[in-house]
Amino acid sequence: MIHMKLKNKVAVVTGGNSGVGFGIAQAFKDNGATGSIIGRNSDTLEQSLQSLGESFIGLQGDVTKIDELEPLFEATAEKFGKIDILVVNAGGVAEGAQFGSVLDVGEESFDKFLALNLKSVYFTVQKALPYLNNGASIILIGSVAAQKAIQGMTIYSAAKAAVTSLARGFSQDLLERKIRANVITLGPIDTPIFKKLMPEDHIDHAKQLFAKSMPIGRLGKPSDIGGIAVFLGSDDSEFMVGSEIVADGGITSLSPAN
Repeated sequence: MIHMKLKNKVAVVTGGNSGVGFGIAQAFKDNGATGSIIGRNSDTLEQSLQSLGESFIGLQGDVTKIDELEPLFEATAEKFGKIDILVVNAGGVAEGAQFGSVLDVGEESFDKFLALNLKSVYFTVQKALPYLNNGASIILIGSVAAQKAIQGMTIYSAAKAAVTSLARGFSQDLLERKIRANVITLGPIDTPIFKKLMPEDHIDHAKQLFAKSMPIGRLGKPSDIGGIAVFLGSDDSEFMVGSEIVADGGITSLSPAN
């Protein structure tokens, strides 16, 4: 049964053309929201819009290019009116950046990881503010990599830890407008990101290993995160300000699966 928790709300989802972002956009649509999805790839944008229907428009843009951000929010506001929900989801593997330890990763990769996973988060929010309604909900996407050391992901982990801090800072800065920012911290999710991390013939085996390490015995699905995002975007979460919801299948709090 659909409860339409987001009826009459307008949302923007960065990276909404695939993976977790698309799962969130689908859940928003199913709960009555309209708005825009933002992505760099025109093909995946078009594919996503075929599923989302007329409720959403697709806008092509690169969140690491600050001068491209405000026109995206302006276009959404022109189409739908002011924006009620901003999901800052775009992030992850930066093109051309090297994973590795502090012994190996240099300035170029450092800058690319932070540009995508931290700098873009800050400026996405800043450039959206003129178009956000008072009382709007900002949803940032974090990672359990911020809470535990993962080999080869030192810089990414640090960026995601900073994202959690940004949610608190944004909420403090925007109290007068009653705009709240919260974080969904993700564990391993079954998304196309695996294709960026390893050869295609290794993916199924890697997913199986991840699933075996999860206390609940499976990887997360984008739809698992969509429901949480609906809650944070709805009026039901008005008392959550600068908070974090950890959705990780128990990997940071429970023993590994047997």
